[in-house]
Amino acid sequence: MKWRLPKLPTLQKDNQDFSGRHLLLQVILVLIFATMAARATYLHIIDKDFLRRQGDARMVRVETINAHRGMIMDRNGTPLAVSTPVTSLWINPKEIYELAHPDPQEKHPKKPVILDVNALASAIGLDPVDLANRIYKNPKKEFLYLKRHMAPDVAQVVLERDFPAVYGITEYRRYYPEGESTAHVIGFTDLDDHGKEGIELQYDKVLRGESGQQQVIRDRKGHKVKDIAQLKPAKAGQDIFLSFDARIQYVANRALAEAVAKSEAKAGYLIALDVQTGEVLAMVNQPSYNPNNRQGVTLKQLRNSAVIDMFEPGSTMKVMTVALALESGKYTPESKFNTNPGSMRVLNHTVRDHHNYGVIDLGTIITKSSNVGTTQIVLSLPPEALPTFFQRFGFGQVTGSGFPGESRGRIQARSEWKPVQLSTMSYGNGVAVTVLQLIRAYATIANHGVQLPISFTKITHPPQGTRLISQQIADQLFPMMESVVSSDGTAIKAAVPGYRVGGKTGTARKPKENGRGYEPGKYKALFVGFAPMSQPRIAMAVVIDEPSTRNEGYYGGAVSAPVFSTVMGEALRLMNVPLDKPLEAPVPMKAIKTTTPPAALDVPAPMDDGET
Repeated sequence: MKWRLPKLPTLQKDNQDFSGRHLLLQVILVLIFATMAARATYLHIIDKDFLRRQGDARMVRVETINAHRGMIMDRNGTPLAVSTPVTSLWINPKEIYELAHPDPQEKHPKKPVILDVNALASAIGLDPVDLANRIYKNPKKEFLYLKRHMAPDVAQVVLERDFPAVYGITEYRRYYPEGESTAHVIGFTDLDDHGKEGIELQYDKVLRGESGQQQVIRDRKGHKVKDIAQLKPAKAGQDIFLSFDARIQYVANRALAEAVAKSEAKAGYLIALDVQTGEVLAMVNQPSYNPNNRQGVTLKQLRNSAVIDMFEPGSTMKVMTVALALESGKYTPESKFNTNPGSMRVLNHTVRDHHNYGVIDLGTIITKSSNVGTTQIVLSLPPEALPTFFQRFGFGQVTGSGFPGESRGRIQARSEWKPVQLSTMSYGNGVAVTVLQLIRAYATIANHGVQLPISFTKITHPPQGTRLISQQIADQLFPMMESVVSSDGTAIKAAVPGYRVGGKTGTARKPKENGRGYEPGKYKALFVGFAPMSQPRIAMAVVIDEPSTRNEGYYGGAVSAPVFSTVMGEALRLMNVPLDKPLEAPVPMKAIKTTTPPAALDVPAPMDDGET
């Protein structure tokens, strides 16, 4: 038997089949690309030219897709800044020129089309001469805004009048539902939707998103006839939840405005912090402004003084001086200080108390606000002790909150740490702070000595924090500060029914602009405190700038403490913080009948000619 090899497939035939299929695929691909190219040519050249010749003024153009700016909301989801669609009218000066000067070489020459500038100016409320200059001085420009941010229905009326080369584009305008209450917090955006102040500026990149591009056909009235292609999709900005509570913010703004008006003051500032998280619950400045209508608003009104302005904090710094005394190990809460006869000499300067308090303990220095007592403390310690202690708490440096425009404050240079300067620093003169720095220091004490980062956005997990003083020292300060808000202290008007409150008053002279001496009769009245003392939740600072001195109601316990009481009471209620003492009527403040302030009022001590 003969064996034969099996017959193999013909390779040539298979190659021929493959080549045929490959050729067919190539033909199909060529036809597809040819069709796409022809379509593109038709749309960009033939179709556009045809439509123009027909006088329909349909234009193929690449347009920007404006990204929707993210919302800003309070911690509970209440809108604080939203974007609403508006229409901006624009004109194509180049097209105006071409319409007025048609090409005589065209197969079907068109009649000149002249823009009625007077009618257009009247329709949108512009000066016709200015409008004509803008249009005809830019004959090569293809885009020129006529009027921005018009109500869509108003803009549509103009577009329906069929002005040549006038179009509409959808943009977004910011609206602030809470108005002046949150103006200094939120800030505002400009016409191009870019943040210019406040949170709008701080988180501009996050809120703004990314614009896209699309190719469309529009008619002369600005109507979109057809979407051709989306070249780049727009990416909406992110929404932001702030740490603020709009309800507390509203109460704070109202109470502060009333206090500024009642005391005939120049201005007022308030910041409230959540002691347990470091979140800012409210930040208010008075006078404020309406962010939805900024016409006539001055730069001074835009200024967020609570984080920008520096001032001498006065007696509110005595709490820090007493904390240093406890930390030094030289003093206890029971340590005695002889303040007789109510004054003492430091070199050629005299430090005075308003009354001779005699022999007092450490806590009474805070209760009665003794300048002599704090001076004795600081002069018994190394010169660097107090300035470096202030620096540890963040004075003389920004808080790291990132809020635009925040000031550093000022601690005197080491070369100035001399007895007289240290004495005045011990009771809050010769040092400059911001309200934000001051409230952070008090919140640290309220948090049993642990300082948390300041946050203007809502946080879900509080950070670890940094311990600045021991819990023992912080807790020893609690009863001293609580005694201030008692019938024996300087701030009975800061009391909140149902809650134990602690804090410190301050009434500081305003330095002259040249830095030499103080302005006569001009003060800042302060109260800084926290509640409830059993488990502190909210810390708050209130500053009234230049209250009237006519009725002697210019000290912190008289004008700032009542604002604290009102706002703190509402804030604790809104946050459902449990009461920590029985409800009872607050102790009435004794009427001031003489021109001499009583012992329990914290006013600046009189200075002799040699005192700075």
